[in-house]
Amino acid sequence: MTLIASALMALALQAAPASGWTWSLYEGEGPLVLANDIPDTAELRSTFQCQAGSGAVSISIYGEPATAGFARITAGGNTAASEAKVGRGGKLETGIPVEHPAFTAFVADGRMTISVGSDVRTLTVERPHLAKLRRFADRCAG
Repeated sequence: MTLIASALMALALQAAPASGWTWSLYEGEGPLVLANDIPDTAELRSTFQCQAGSGAVSISIYGEPATAGFARITAGGNTAASEAKVGRGGKLETGIPVEHPAFTAFVADGRMTISVGSDVRTLTVERPHLAKLRRFADRCAG
């Protein structure tokens, strides 16, 4: 019976399609980008972007149409306020200084919430990808 259950579980795992979503750190010439993407495609959920040493991070969230206004960025009990714009394709665009306590808390635990009015979006960098987030923050710091 255990053998059959194990075989069925193995088959289910093989049949489940891999989503392909991951966190990728793109470094090189130009800006640094930490993207929640499917590599080698145009599929994006969110990006964090900066110029190395600038101390400022731009955040873009793709998917549902965005609302312009003031963004409330929360992480680890810390809150920042920032202008929120609607970018190309309806993406939400905002920003935060690298040294802000909310961004520091995000780097520590990988969870950030961005609210613009009643539009609330949560970004989560899973534990296996936190080293990429820390490297991104270190490189962006002014």
